[in-house]
Amino acid sequence: MEHLIEFRDIYKIYQMGDETVHALDGVSMTIDPGEFVAIVGQSGSGKSTAMNIIGCLDVPTSGTYHLGGVDVSTMEDDQQAEVRNKMLGFIFQQYNLIPKLNVQENVELPLLYAGISPEERRRRALQALERVGLADKRRNLPSQLSGGQQQRVSIARALAGNPSVILADEPTGALDSRTGREVLSFLQKLNREGDTVVLITHDNSIAVKAKRIVRLQDGRIIYDGDSQDPQAVVQPKEEEPGEGFGDLPPEEVTQP
Repeated sequence: MEHLIEFRDIYKIYQMGDETVHALDGVSMTIDPGEFVAIVGQSGSGKSTAMNIIGCLDVPTSGTYHLGGVDVSTMEDDQQAEVRNKMLGFIFQQYNLIPKLNVQENVELPLLYAGISPEERRRRALQALERVGLADKRRNLPSQLSGGQQQRVSIARALAGNPSVILADEPTGALDSRTGREVLSFLQKLNREGDTVVLITHDNSIAVKAKRIVRLQDGRIIYDGDSQDPQAVVQPKEEEPGEGFGDLPPEEVTQP
């Protein structure tokens, strides 16, 4: 079986004044179709840089990244944008819904950009909203929904493109604990139905909901294995509890 995601000796190096920062320092890993993987690490670990490369939002300084068997590590911006539209579905911490658009229009928006016909956009949007249990809210504005419902709309938006990979970036970060558990349960349900899910988080209690954990520290993988193994959640002594995106250093911020 061909790997869906394959990092081969990936480096991402930034120059910050006189300092050279290795955000990713020779990372190699594979993710297969149907896996549920959590990429875990505290601020400065490299997890957000890894997410940006997986999501075709950035390219490595060296090494290769294959997505669906295709080398995307040297693609131009417009080529990467095409890959994102076809193969990747994004779920963000802050939902990123358009306030003036109703739920169905928000779910349809990426399909509009992809040039999908109005009839097909409507069919896919309604099907995705059915999967997340919000078809009855399709005419509502985001402001008329709870936080958990808004996150489920963002999940529907990701699903509507029939992506090869669902990339969830701290998807419970803006939710209370109960609603966060519901969203994680939903991601587990999607994975049981066959979707490949890659979850980015700094929180061990969230990471263990995945089947596999890849833990990063200082740009390197220090654990890759079963999420239920006790070693999966061992916190290195030099790490401090993360605060989410607010305390990410420059090398961890998505490049424009």
